[in-house]
Amino acid sequence: MSFGDPNNPYGQQPPQGQPGHPQQAPQGVPPQYGYPQQPPQGAVPQYGYPQQAPPPYGAYPPPGMPAPGMPGSGMPPLAHWGLRVGAYLLDLLIILGPMYALIGLGAAVASDESTEAIAGILSLIGMLYTLGMAVFQLYKEGTTGQSIGKRIVGISLHRETDGSTIGFGMAFVRKLAHFLDGAACYIGYLWPLWDEKKQTFADKVCSTVVIKVNQNG
Repeated sequence: MSFGDPNNPYGQQPPQGQPGHPQQAPQGVPPQYGYPQQPPQGAVPQYGYPQQAPPPYGAYPPPGMPAPGMPGSGMPPLAHWGLRVGAYLLDLLIILGPMYALIGLGAAVASDESTEAIAGILSLIGMLYTLGMAVFQLYKEGTTGQSIGKRIVGISLHRETDGSTIGFGMAFVRKLAHFLDGAACYIGYLWPLWDEKKQTFADKVCSTVVIKVNQNG
């Protein structure tokens, strides 16, 4: 019995298509189940292929790239002067409004010694509120980029170099640097009206920018 004998089972080739024997896809036939598939060149990846997630909204370029709102950056635009003034007035109202309301209420009820004591307590509460709210506003502006007023109008404070938040300490320094804005007839507060980066003098000293995070603003 030879290997060429049809009666010799050892000489027979295993038929194609039987389980346990790998098959090759015919040339020119699209791969079916069981064969690795690759997306066609230039095709949009579909389910099952790794996809690269888009950058988050508001992401900033690395150092050396255009600053937020500058041509070619693709970042949110810089906040214009009107939005900044609106945020400032809102913050001022939130910080000082309740204190003056309490002082006025105390003055209205003060008629004798007992009511004068109540008026003094109301004034003290108002001043403590103002101090606490001012610190809270600085903390929020430094850690999130937004005070309450900035959040309402849709703007945010960031570092000019990398778009990160500036932190509580630098927010306090920037607040002190606003002295420069008012030193020369308050011209520094008006500087964003014509400045390319819409910065006040304090922004330039601290290397900060204010951007729009609400595109409808």
